[in-house]
Amino acid sequence: MKKSVAIVLAVLTAAIASAQAQTYPSKPITIIVPFAAGGQSDALARVISDRMRVTLGQPIIIENIAGAGGTIGVARAARASPDGYTAVIGNWGSFVVSAAVYSLSYDVLRDFEPVALLATEPTVIVARKTLPANDLRELIAWLKNNPDKASVGASGVGGPSHIFGVFFQKETETRFQIVPYRGAGPAIQDLVAGQIDIMITGPTILLNLVRAGNIKAYAVTAKTRMAAAPDIPTVNEAGLPGFYLQVWHGVWVPKGTPKDVVGSLNTAIVDALADSAVRSRFADFAQDIFPREQQTPEALSAFHKAEIEKWWPVIREAGIKAQ
Repeated sequence: MKKSVAIVLAVLTAAIASAQAQTYPSKPITIIVPFAAGGQSDALARVISDRMRVTLGQPIIIENIAGAGGTIGVARAARASPDGYTAVIGNWGSFVVSAAVYSLSYDVLRDFEPVALLATEPTVIVARKTLPANDLRELIAWLKNNPDKASVGASGVGGPSHIFGVFFQKETETRFQIVPYRGAGPAIQDLVAGQIDIMITGPTILLNLVRAGNIKAYAVTAKTRMAAAPDIPTVNEAGLPGFYLQVWHGVWVPKGTPKDVVGSLNTAIVDALADSAVRSRFADFAQDIFPREQQTPEALSAFHKAEIEKWWPVIREAGIKAQ
């Protein structure tokens, strides 16, 4: 008798789970943005969520949970129910760097199911306008001839410009001082004023200054030139081949989320990324959408692991820790 009851209960549980999966989603979905409203991750989440609801037929709620380099919001996502109603948009900082500089309550690989890669933003190597080097090769030569004399601005300890500066130093076998600021804005102000020599950072806030002649641009750290600034050469063209730096975004859900639910979310994201209005808005943010074949959960998983293998040794060798 007990065995029969157990069998009936198991069948009912399976039936309920199947029915829930078939009707997914049946209520609003929350996307956690682990940063404050108004930033790059927040903007991308809001653009893509507006289009995702067309495919899913349910509202998407954006919840900003900022703090500790994104780790508070990501931790909330890791603890959420794996039912497909909570997702998190993460980036290179919150899903790669954070695990190397913070002591976390979650594992960025094992505690999440990948959903899709969204887009990536290359960085630009720039300098004060009075720096004597006129191209990237001359810049590297100047740095080698002036060891420990140059200064490179960074938008905070452990941020992209800091880690990219460390990597540039390693790859070019040069030595310089890295100066951390409280954000990119103050660092760029000092670059324009000639108080620091170099920065490696995102193009959005730089291009107008480059066009106005207030700073020099040496190269974009990508395989192809930027549509927004086609006159800036790539690192391959400028003499530092393979020096690719990018701040990318993806979407994850808690570990254990059913595969068909992950598939539904992935379909909604793929549909959104194919929408011309979404693509136009991403271009406004200097974001390059990943090719369709890289928008799968499997591609995000492989890409994420490769980024960890590349950057964790660099960060740990440099002794970078969260402050």
